[in-house]
Amino acid sequence: MGWQSRTRTLQVFDTELSADTVEWCPLPQWSHVLACGTYQLQKGDDKQTAEDSAPSRIGRLYLFDCNPQPSFIPPLTETQRIDTPAVLDLKWCHVPISERPLLGMATASGEIQLYKLMESQQGTCVLECELSTKLGPDRLALSLDWSTGRGESSDVRVVCSDSSGSLTALSLGEASLTAVCQWKAHDFEAWISAFSYWDTQIVYSGGDDCKLKGWDLRMGPSSPSFTSKRHTMGVCSIHSNPHREHILATGSYDENLLLWDGRNMKQPLSETAVGGGVWRLKWHPSQEHLLLAACMHNDFHILHCQKAMEGQDAPCPVLASYILHNSLAYGADWSRLPLSNSTPPSPQEPPQTSVGLTESGGHLRIQYESPTGSFDTSLEDDSGRYIPDQCSLPEKSSIPDPFTSPARDSQSLSCLMATCSFYDHMMHVWRWDWSPEEQQKPSEPAPSS
Repeated sequence: MGWQSRTRTLQVFDTELSADTVEWCPLPQWSHVLACGTYQLQKGDDKQTAEDSAPSRIGRLYLFDCNPQPSFIPPLTETQRIDTPAVLDLKWCHVPISERPLLGMATASGEIQLYKLMESQQGTCVLECELSTKLGPDRLALSLDWSTGRGESSDVRVVCSDSSGSLTALSLGEASLTAVCQWKAHDFEAWISAFSYWDTQIVYSGGDDCKLKGWDLRMGPSSPSFTSKRHTMGVCSIHSNPHREHILATGSYDENLLLWDGRNMKQPLSETAVGGGVWRLKWHPSQEHLLLAACMHNDFHILHCQKAMEGQDAPCPVLASYILHNSLAYGADWSRLPLSNSTPPSPQEPPQTSVGLTESGGHLRIQYESPTGSFDTSLEDDSGRYIPDQCSLPEKSSIPDPFTSPARDSQSLSCLMATCSFYDHMMHVWRWDWSPEEQQKPSEPAPSS
């Protein structure tokens, strides 16, 4: 049985400043919350002195509430914007801290800032700066990761990387974020740092020196536990699989995605050419074989990694591509927000009925069809204006993993995503549907005369 893959744009938001990171809150009660960070380099006036005309890096942190009900109402509502130093990375802690979600932010001022999610008097969610710590002078904080990827709440720590090539391990206390150790890890920028979610004493890092390294915090950071030169350009993305022990994904400016078994870092399990620098990698929140990649010059892709994870030494096939951004593909994340078939109307609202193309006066336009067989559609009115998608949404909670068994080929999968691109300062919210094609019944033989 064949499968149909379809992406659908739900909303496009102009972030005004260059957008480079998006993160959905992973906690079930707050999974409707989305954060987006921006980075803008401002050059000084040529008439000013050299010191005064030094470029400054400004940013903005956006917070959104998402309600992806099948209606003409755009799913995102902006609830807050905070002007900050330029934002290089955002990551939510995977467990609540003091019963609240906590968002970590890496900034161009060399700080790691932590924001607590609170309810405002208006009933919406807002962020309040809780803690911050400076990594050191004359450096940009480039990435961060939490040790809580598998939902473990004891000994919560943060690891971050910076433009001096250093890594810093931080411990979160009741009212403090304290550096446990800091060490020089790479010759140039340390683009990325990440925990092994299965053994949080293990940290991985990637740098502009083209090296991927591992560090055992129990042994001290004086020397790495391994150094790999398998990537041929700067290593800029790393993500430990929270569902499968030992599985690690890495990406590089060399346009290759590598899958690793952490027990043998001499040779990757597989190598996949994705046609653009791999800036961010995100494993699916529940489907262990699905990997989302932000590929800079070559858009966003969803890859299926089952065969590679089973040691079959095969590239990871691309199941779907989202190519509607017009600039560098930087930020990407899966939402954990359940997608329901319908949303009951409130008592004040009349019941909503499904609107067909003819009834709405809309025109279905296929925006692209990718080599992976996926395509994006949008609904337009007679003036060519975009109308949000109107299709019903399958229940996500009832969907088992459709990839591991042929017996599950009758199942479908629907996911909500957020992605952002740099120079066009755009954030897109879209959904991906993967479903089996309807098998046509064999035609009945004509009656004999």
